[in-house]
Amino acid sequence: MTTPFDDPSKPPRGPGLFGRLRSSFLTGIVVIAPVGLTIWLIWTVVGWIDGFVLPLVPSNLRPEQYIGINLRGVGLIFFLVFTVVVGWIAKGLIGRSLIRWGETLVDRMPVIRSVYSGIKQISETVFAQTERSFEKACMVEYPRKGIWAIGFISTQARGEVSDRAQVAGDLMSVFIPTTPNPTSGFLLFFPREDVIELDMSIEDAAKLVISAGLVYPNGANGAPEIEPDEVKRRRKRKRAKA
Repeated sequence: MTTPFDDPSKPPRGPGLFGRLRSSFLTGIVVIAPVGLTIWLIWTVVGWIDGFVLPLVPSNLRPEQYIGINLRGVGLIFFLVFTVVVGWIAKGLIGRSLIRWGETLVDRMPVIRSVYSGIKQISETVFAQTERSFEKACMVEYPRKGIWAIGFISTQARGEVSDRAQVAGDLMSVFIPTTPNPTSGFLLFFPREDVIELDMSIEDAAKLVISAGLVYPNGANGAPEIEPDEVKRRRKRKRAKA
């Protein structure tokens, strides 16, 4: 802001010492905060796992009995080894039989049955590496023609959904996430010809949704991506029909 006593011929003054220090401090916070919070979160989670697992481990198997130092992360190693062994046993015939027998007992307990069923569904949804995981990222015209949305292809629709839709070709299940929380959204079914598959990975598409279009797969914030060839061909066909 200028005053009547300012000389318009002089260039505007740059930021003072305090302004430069404040700018440097904020830049440092932006750099340090993600790294520091990530390290703190990992350190806290590992310590929590150690505190829960180590009391269950026999004292003669703990490293501090031999080296005299309580190493953080030993409980996590025991937990990982135990989980791998349990998973290996569960894949066998005996393990599957034990799991079925245990689930039969749980089904007879009213309250525990509801809790176990909910936790099992969440675990299978988050951790199970099955065909329930998304296949590819895609673009669809939603909520109307001419407006494009990022989606994730789930599977090809089957059963009653595919039969009652009465579509000539294949029907694709597409999950349309919301911004900035991609865990919520809409499950829609589109004909295969209306779904444009993208070359970007699922992770890159999720970043694009979470950032509200600010972070693109090429790493240049706000830089537009090159249009896919299929989008260009569609646009040319629309212009030719017009």
